[in-house]
Amino acid sequence: MPNKNPKVYDQVIDDIKNKIKSGEIKKGDRLPSERELSESLGVSRTSIREAIRALEVIGLVESRRGAGNYIKTNFEDSLFEPLSVMFMLQESSPREMFDVRESLELQCARLSAKNIQDNELALLAAILDRMYLAESEEESLELDIKFHYIVAKASRNVLLINVLEVISQLMDEFIKKFRMQILHVGNTKESLLEIHENLFRALKSRDEAKVYNAMKEHFNLIRKAYDYDE
Repeated sequence: MPNKNPKVYDQVIDDIKNKIKSGEIKKGDRLPSERELSESLGVSRTSIREAIRALEVIGLVESRRGAGNYIKTNFEDSLFEPLSVMFMLQESSPREMFDVRESLELQCARLSAKNIQDNELALLAAILDRMYLAESEEESLELDIKFHYIVAKASRNVLLINVLEVISQLMDEFIKKFRMQILHVGNTKESLLEIHENLFRALKSRDEAKVYNAMKEHFNLIRKAYDYDE
């Protein structure tokens, strides 16, 4: 009868994790077959299958029908479910998510000042032009999201980008409702456009302090409008 001892199960997972740490296995790589893993580790194929299933559940491995098991190349979906459940269980408020997003975006902005490329600056300029001409709130929101995504991507920090993307997904519905509210507070719409313009100019000059301050000003404006609405 196949050995289902938890220690055997953990041995398989630890072996794969160690191969990832050492660089022997990289994202997108195909894992050895169940037979190969069973023979090399001296454990049952049942234990191998259970370990692979566990790695699928946590989002590290994906099974492709008829092709075998692979280390995933994209981990945004893997992060979304556990983080969303964590936020729900802890009854996190939109304000708490906002605080996390602000911290992540500020760091992304700081890194983007150093790493942004000319083609990304051109994309931001085009988006900014369209933001001034946007005829609907839906179009304005879509452009705003694209603008911030390009800034985040320009940080070149994959971990920051992935976690920020998850937080952004969690906040999507809140943002759509909330943004409608803040645009009716004083001249917030005009101020947001001006801040995006300042952020773009700071990125173009690659001035880290100015980029950080412009992004901070963006979040200060939103926070002030939110407090006002409360």
